[in-house]
Amino acid sequence: MLEETLTQTAFQNHYAMKTKKSLLVLLLISGIFFSAFSQTDLTGDWHGVLDVQGMMKLRIVFHLKNDSGKLISTLDSPDQSAYGLPVGETAYNHPKLIFAMPNLGAKFDGTVNEAITEIKGVFRQGGMDMPLLLTRQAIEMPAMKRPQEPKPPFPYLEQEVFFVNKTAGDTLAGTLTLPRKEGKFPVVVLVSGSGPQDRNEELLGHKPFLVLADHLTRQGIAVLRYDDRGVGKSTGKFSGCTSEDFAADALAAVAWLKTRPEIDPKKIGIAGHSEGGLIAPMCAVQSKDVAFIVLLAGTGVDGEAVLLKQFELIYGANGMEEEKLKKELATSAQEFQLIKTVKDTAQLRLKLKAFLEKEYSNLPEGERKSADDLQKQIKDEIDLLTSPWFSFFIRYDPKVSLEKVKCPVLA
Repeated sequence: MLEETLTQTAFQNHYAMKTKKSLLVLLLISGIFFSAFSQTDLTGDWHGVLDVQGMMKLRIVFHLKNDSGKLISTLDSPDQSAYGLPVGETAYNHPKLIFAMPNLGAKFDGTVNEAITEIKGVFRQGGMDMPLLLTRQAIEMPAMKRPQEPKPPFPYLEQEVFFVNKTAGDTLAGTLTLPRKEGKFPVVVLVSGSGPQDRNEELLGHKPFLVLADHLTRQGIAVLRYDDRGVGKSTGKFSGCTSEDFAADALAAVAWLKTRPEIDPKKIGIAGHSEGGLIAPMCAVQSKDVAFIVLLAGTGVDGEAVLLKQFELIYGANGMEEEKLKKELATSAQEFQLIKTVKDTAQLRLKLKAFLEKEYSNLPEGERKSADDLQKQIKDEIDLLTSPWFSFFIRYDPKVSLEKVKCPVLA
């Protein structure tokens, strides 16, 4: 699970229906509804720790307040550096409290004690049931040792920089590290994996791009790493973009580096991680200014093949029954084929709706939702499946670019 997170698997922030979501991003949730039965004493901060099958522990904090008789809530995941996330649908009928997160295939069923000092329940997602106890007491976790993380003072120069993607009109903010000596240096542009990433590609306290930049700069190679659109100090909007848009950002970085007097314009390369490993070849084909590329956990097959294999491995590791796993994979494969063959978005939405309604109608009685809940879930799933990023990822075959790359490649 940790390895999956660090490679930023391509479906991480884009495909979250029917338990198709990594646990490490399960805390990206959205608004809250409060039943007519209201207890304002429930308001305040609720702290808990999710034990992910003994592999890791994640703190979560729910912040609840009463707004004109309606509970409004946000969620923090301190260990993921995620704060102020809006919470999804909530039903409270004392003593039962339910957080349902259909977009993530997740649900928390809790029971509030009489003193309203703790909420004990189970968090379910991805075939896993995780006991979760929420209390009023803040939880301090021991500081994780990250011996690989470099600490100042550094034996090189570090500058905060800004460059513009003139086509999109966005300004990207980043960090340029340069050897502390005279001359013109080769440079590497680091391109992150899927989902909104900061310049260090930070997740769960790990900062892989900071580690890479430190190592390379110590070897005499300059490094540019930057915040994705709409992340950190970069402007623009991340949602609605595709890998092609992010390739344009990387090429804007290359063009900007050519103007820097410290950089050898004939030795500008791109190192892409995960989705960045798909983007780097796209850039190399589009611009002769890209002198070399490095593919870190990049893909060599289309998004359908990537996701089906990921689902198979993750669900299998989580103990999903073989028959259920086969059904999940078959359903996903049919969805992906519709995305590949139906290019008109309006028609695609109609076909997906018909397909999903049929699939859900075949569920056992105990697993069926109410009509309203079902239509909402279907709509949410269709929104995800037809989003620009996801549609592009499913349809795009990396070999189209890889076959045309002429510069040196390290994969």
